[in-house]
Amino acid sequence: MTDKLKLYLDLIRWNRPAGWLLLLWPSLAALWVAAGGFPGWHLIAVFTLGTVLMRSAGCCINDVADREFDKHVKRTANRPVTSGRIGTKEALTVGAVLALCAFGLVLTTNRATVQWSFAALAVTLVYPYAKRFVSMPQAVLGVAFSFGIPMAFAAVQSEVPPLAWGLLLGNLFWVLAYDTEYAMVDRDDDLKIGMKTSAITLGRWDVAAIAFFYVAYLAIWGVLLDAPVRGLWFGLGLAAAAAQVVWHVMLIKDRTRDGCFKAFRLNHWLGFCVFAGVALSYRWG
Repeated sequence: MTDKLKLYLDLIRWNRPAGWLLLLWPSLAALWVAAGGFPGWHLIAVFTLGTVLMRSAGCCINDVADREFDKHVKRTANRPVTSGRIGTKEALTVGAVLALCAFGLVLTTNRATVQWSFAALAVTLVYPYAKRFVSMPQAVLGVAFSFGIPMAFAAVQSEVPPLAWGLLLGNLFWVLAYDTEYAMVDRDDDLKIGMKTSAITLGRWDVAAIAFFYVAYLAIWGVLLDAPVRGLWFGLGLAAAAAQVVWHVMLIKDRTRDGCFKAFRLNHWLGFCVFAGVALSYRWG
């Protein structure tokens, strides 16, 4: 049982929390915006635990969908499903249980959030297969990784206003930035097996495009949340995030695997800075 538990924890990337943190910060920021301040511990707990559970479920689905491709990629060849240590049915069962647990949390909110959760699940299921057909599958991931934003507004306001969709669009650009960095790590392997990624599609414009994606993300959030009105703390949060953008561009400019992976892995700090700026602006803005 101990060995099996270790396999399950490896399957859901338990030792790599960066993945669910990338999902969490924009969702929490949206909760604060929707509520006009502290949204209450119940919603914070629901969205935090739900984020961890759904990201873990997504890993199960993704590994089953990509098991044949992952065999040919050095970084992913030893994943539990790819290496045969966990069967596909077993992995999907684990994913289904985790998704049901997340849905149980959603049921403690309101009807609007429950309804939007089905759309979020649909995007989660579609993404792993987008890499076969879409030249920029990171855009599909961007929608999946940003769907906590409209759900946060639904949970607080029982509706999803235009502001939520605007913030989702901005966050999509952030996902394009960090997941293109991630794709740059595997570009050589992906070219050999015919996988479609933004790193391949963008070619020599990859670094410039990533810089643009970052700027678009911060600019859209800054405009939509009216940065001058939000005050000092929000401005400092955006400034700290912008400083990290410069650092990340420096890390990826030579397109080394280590540099690109480091930039991707540290993106959650960029998201945290934006969230902290939003939260603090409502407390001391």
